[in-house]
Amino acid sequence: MSVAALPPALEQSSGEPPEEAWPSWIVPPVYGFTSADLDRLPGLPAHTELLNGSLVFASPQGAWHSLVMFFLRTVLRSSAPEGWRVTHGMTAWLDERNRPEPDVLVVAASATRPDLSETFYRPEDIALAIEIVSPESVERDHEVKPPKYARAGIKNLWLIERDGEGMIAYVYTLDPLTGDYSLIGTFGERLKVSVPFDIDIDLTTLDDYE
Repeated sequence: MSVAALPPALEQSSGEPPEEAWPSWIVPPVYGFTSADLDRLPGLPAHTELLNGSLVFASPQGAWHSLVMFFLRTVLRSSAPEGWRVTHGMTAWLDERNRPEPDVLVVAASATRPDLSETFYRPEDIALAIEIVSPESVERDHEVKPPKYARAGIKNLWLIERDGEGMIAYVYTLDPLTGDYSLIGTFGERLKVSVPFDIDIDLTTLDDYE
């Protein structure tokens, strides 16, 4: 019976990979990674998240996902009053074992440093988290992240689903009595809400932002 050859990186008598063969995070620590690790592990892929102490790597974003993210970031910036900042590509430090990256965030301007060197925002500084649901992220965006956002106290959450070439927005707000999110509206053409501030978006204009 033939024995499969080891990859070149493992061809050594000890059977152990050389130190430089794999990044240090390829094998998680016994108790998982911490939120602080995202800032110090070398060579992590862009948009790596931490969920339940495990690293989650992002799949390549499709064109529709990127378009919706740009659209929402642009229209929210035009709506945001003074004191708020709309951003993307930033993680939310929920606790020591959870640091997800919403697709779009509305945060208090006071949470930004003068040199813009921050790498995450705390829940108390986040007014709105938006997740744009893609085929590979359905379970995370529907079942994993929302309860974590709610427990951390993020008051508003939008889930954006694809509907043909357009979108449907599911808008949730945190119920202070239950600590869970309540659906306050489903929007397919026009999204008009008063939290976290007055927002009126014509969702049918998405194609204008291509």
